[in-house]
Amino acid sequence: MREFTPDYTNIVKSARNIEAPRLPLYEHIICPEVMEYVLGRKFAELIGGDDRDLREYYRNYCEFFRVMGYDTISYEICIGSAMPGAGCLGNPQKDPVICEREDFEKYPWDEVPEIFFNNFSRHFEALRDVMPDGMKGIGGVGNGIFECAQEITGYMNLCYIAADDPGLYGDLFAKVGETNYKIWERFMQEYGDIFCVLRFGDDLGFKSNTLLSADDIRTHIIPQYKAIINLVHSYGKLFLLHSCGCIFDVMEDLIAAGIDAKHSNEDQIAPFPVWVEKYGERIGNFGGIDTDAVCRLTKPELREYITDVVKQCTGHGGFAFASGNSIPNYVPADNYISMVEIVRELRGDFK
Repeated sequence: MREFTPDYTNIVKSARNIEAPRLPLYEHIICPEVMEYVLGRKFAELIGGDDRDLREYYRNYCEFFRVMGYDTISYEICIGSAMPGAGCLGNPQKDPVICEREDFEKYPWDEVPEIFFNNFSRHFEALRDVMPDGMKGIGGVGNGIFECAQEITGYMNLCYIAADDPGLYGDLFAKVGETNYKIWERFMQEYGDIFCVLRFGDDLGFKSNTLLSADDIRTHIIPQYKAIINLVHSYGKLFLLHSCGCIFDVMEDLIAAGIDAKHSNEDQIAPFPVWVEKYGERIGNFGGIDTDAVCRLTKPELREYITDVVKQCTGHGGFAFASGNSIPNYVPADNYISMVEIVRELRGDFK
């Protein structure tokens, strides 16, 4: 087996829509349980410790990506965790903190950036201190505009606001965009050097359509994206959008807003080669194998699936191989390891 030397420029090429000399591996999120299984040691609990524990946590975190043959580490901290009263995005039973105009006016918007950096600066600093040679991060500030709005309104209540008070609906997205931009502005100044590709996740769709109307996304969300994307580009960095769901109706608008690459695919919506065929001439595409397939298929079946996807995508622009979504704790760790081994075999790591 060849000694693996990380080189983050491979994934930069993919995000620039240039086929990299070595097909990069990429995952949006990998659960700590899988990381601990691969490394053969526990480290996840260290994230709640002092600065020395934090450095050790991130040393192990980065070591996992290096051992598995990644050129970059995937890492972000979500804005939602710094928003007072948040939690509706992941819990529809939680009472929203914004239902009407009075709630919106009382919300402590100005406090959110300060909370974010007060709580999380030490994490980015620890990550910088232990980043392996040849590697950089993909990520940065998690949660996009739609997700942050849902954190404090909930999805159903956001739809009610759209019908009952269109003015508040528009103001809410504008204020979320303004607040997120402030966080991104400071983040790029202080921590942008850690990352080669910046990203946020904002799940705009479900199996058959977008979660809001395409017109609403064009009017209220994509302009807020564009401001952040322009900021990232001003630092000479690239922007990757992670969005699950059927978002074909707004893909042209997202490309026009300046995204350099897009991640997430599900076979029930469109297999990864379809995304490459549609958009591979203009943006990089990150993804590959449906997460459900990682869970279910045997190693020979995974090899057939992955070999076919890589063959179809090669020669059609920059791409990075990943699960179509993420590696949560219900994915069998050995299946995930098989997936990575197959990609590394295809790119010649074991010759």
